[in-house]
Amino acid sequence: MKSIYLAGFDVFRKDALAHGGHLKALCAQHGYDGLYPLDKAAPQGLSGPAAAQWIYEANLALIRRADIVMANLDDFRGPGEPDSGTTFEVGFAVALQKPVWAYSSDAGTLLERARARTDADGEALDARGYVVEDFGLSKNLMLACSVRLVAGGPAECLAAMAEADRRRTARRAQALAASDPED
Repeated sequence: MKSIYLAGFDVFRKDALAHGGHLKALCAQHGYDGLYPLDKAAPQGLSGPAAAQWIYEANLALIRRADIVMANLDDFRGPGEPDSGTTFEVGFAVALQKPVWAYSSDAGTLLERARARTDADGEALDARGYVVEDFGLSKNLMLACSVRLVAGGPAECLAAMAEADRRRTARRAQALAASDPED
């Protein structure tokens, strides 16, 4: 059974443990083993930077262990940008050459969601005056070009992942059948 690291700011929900259980149940429905960052708690007595370091190392270990990463890239603490910790985890998984699937229910392009205004030079600027990239993508190009992004939530993403696995398995079976000299 393939394992999936469940990256996302869902760990900041008030019902984070229950939500993690829900995500893991969705994974199981599609034949995957979900690895949720809150499956293990930091050891008693750790706090502050020591607790943060433990969480960091535990999450990296889970990503290394996982076959796939599935990331929640919905906007987090502002329009147009996902959680920075999640984007780090995506980059780490990409660097490890692991497949990364992501989902987002945020409609529109990055340019639209960043609520850009056009300056006198015709450039789209965000509220702080920074240029907003306009590639027609829903996320920053470094995310949009490195993940398989599914519109919707975790259920839609897992269904797309399972369908891709079914197609890959069928193609392999066809290739093996075509190369079988017994036919």
